[in-house]
Amino acid sequence: MSRAFVFPGQGAQTKGMGKSLAEAYPAAKAVFDEVDDALGEKLSALIWEGAQDELTLTQNAQPALMATSLAAMKALEAESVTIENTSFVAGHSLGEYSALAAAGALSISDAARLLRKRGEAMQDAVPVGQGAMAALLGLNFETARGVANEAAQGEICQAANDNDPGQVVVSGHKGAVERAVELAKEKGAKRAILLPVSAPFHCALMKPAAEEMAVALNHVDINRPAVPVIANVVAEAISDPATLRSLLVDQVTGSVRWRESVLWMASNGVTEVWEIGAGKALSGMIRRIDRSIACKAVGTADDVKAAAESLS
Repeated sequence: MSRAFVFPGQGAQTKGMGKSLAEAYPAAKAVFDEVDDALGEKLSALIWEGAQDELTLTQNAQPALMATSLAAMKALEAESVTIENTSFVAGHSLGEYSALAAAGALSISDAARLLRKRGEAMQDAVPVGQGAMAALLGLNFETARGVANEAAQGEICQAANDNDPGQVVVSGHKGAVERAVELAKEKGAKRAILLPVSAPFHCALMKPAAEEMAVALNHVDINRPAVPVIANVVAEAISDPATLRSLLVDQVTGSVRWRESVLWMASNGVTEVWEIGAGKALSGMIRRIDRSIACKAVGTADDVKAAAESLS
């Protein structure tokens, strides 16, 4: 049996996430301390005691979700479940940084600083109100991509997230995305809804953020990961550090090819996926992509104990 560890992206954040891990496992608490030190602020206090709307700000949510995922990973390691217990790692959007840190390709401190920079750069790339994202439900990827192209009308509108067989997110100029919502309904979408996001992620409007990330990524060490990382923009496993670095830049403007990434896992023998960190959104997507893959969410101290017992 082959196993993959996957790491959630933005939207999974909840107040209090990771607290039970930090209380039960010193190694998990050390992750939050390291992230606090790297950012020069008490992000852990915001995660556990702050306001949900402040936690949801992109520049906070991104490092916070990574910290929670890595705390869960360190708790698993304390129970003798290591990265060597898996064949591949993958993450959804910012989760790719969590996957790289879990596999030893990035340090936790560098991942935290990069994600803070990424969140700020993505937020600053487009003035508030000029961009939008929408979820198109009940259309396959090809149809959704066609809708985005048709809605563009000289503006930017792209398929940003290919999440599962019935959920594609489009991103771009606000007017174009609003046109895509109406077009999708005409094409038979079950639902098409604008998302409560602060910027149009994973489209060409993010080019200024990609340029900032290229500079930031050039100043950090990226090691060969202990296990291959299935990269969002190519939907296949990569281990070469230079390639991983360039793909992280491409990822800012490129599509998150999650459905294809899961299909790639299945075709390469993965039968079990553990979602490491906050929430269970990826588990739901994976079940809709391939029901033969067993999913397990590991986000609390109790989850860690149960996961360790299943391997013993």
